[in-house]
Amino acid sequence: MSKPITLPVILGPTASGKTQLAVHLARAIKGEVISADSRQVYKQMDIGTGKDIEEYTIEGEQIPYHLIDICEPGEKYNINLFHKDFLESLHKIESKKRTPILCGGSGLYLQTALEGNELSCIPVDEEFRIQVSGYSKEELQKLFLEIPSELQNKLDSSSTKRLIRALEINNWLKSNPYPSVKKTNLSPIIFGIDIPREERRKRITDRLKHRLENGMIEEVIQLQKTVSNEDLKYYGLEYLFITEHLEGQYNQTELFRRLEIAIHQFSKRQMTWFRKMEKEGYNIKWLQYNLPINEKLNIIYSSLR
Repeated sequence: MSKPITLPVILGPTASGKTQLAVHLARAIKGEVISADSRQVYKQMDIGTGKDIEEYTIEGEQIPYHLIDICEPGEKYNINLFHKDFLESLHKIESKKRTPILCGGSGLYLQTALEGNELSCIPVDEEFRIQVSGYSKEELQKLFLEIPSELQNKLDSSSTKRLIRALEINNWLKSNPYPSVKKTNLSPIIFGIDIPREERRKRITDRLKHRLENGMIEEVIQLQKTVSNEDLKYYGLEYLFITEHLEGQYNQTELFRRLEIAIHQFSKRQMTWFRKMEKEGYNIKWLQYNLPINEKLNIIYSSLR
């Protein structure tokens, strides 16, 4: 068997500073960052997805990144495509004798990169999706709770889109064998940004105010020229709520309130997923959010030696 690929991983909830840390690490160890984010793959969707592309430049040096801006808005990216693209990026970086660094806050995408996802190869069932298309999120959640717990633990129920996919997978497995995939030979070393709940909430609120005041609504208006409202809502959170606001469903004050609550809930689900990863055997080395960047890097260096 070939030597495992050493893969530093930087994870953390939204607004925790994980991108900044990953970029500084990449600069220090001649690495390149692979993004594990389900929405930053889309071009022109910058503010709402929190790309913060400027963070990939340090003192005029551009740090290479992968799986950002690889799809046109309106396309439908999925976990199966992500895994294929992750492996291609991983081997491309390795071929240049540089170090790949995985960075993200999507637990499903991170875990899929680390261990593969045999469920991702289960085909889409359009007929089933039509059957459940009229169900409310609450109805879908009730059906999700009927899925065997062992399978539930491998599925994501964080949005209506992912609930439908989870139910689709369960439905397929009722009459098909559980699929298997070849595992990539990785040696991940995982670091998480440990940020207290109240500080996390404050950062989320401050960042949301800044983005709404600095072009996030205008970004969606621009996207509406080429992407339907229904497709924009598919991308969730910021794009869902801003599109509904632009349709006149509620004013900007209510938009802020709803988005703030939704992002706080999303952040909580991220932390729940990371804790689940720990229970499944992943060793996450937690770094205090307020440590200076150099101290964080020193801790990482000692683990990478």
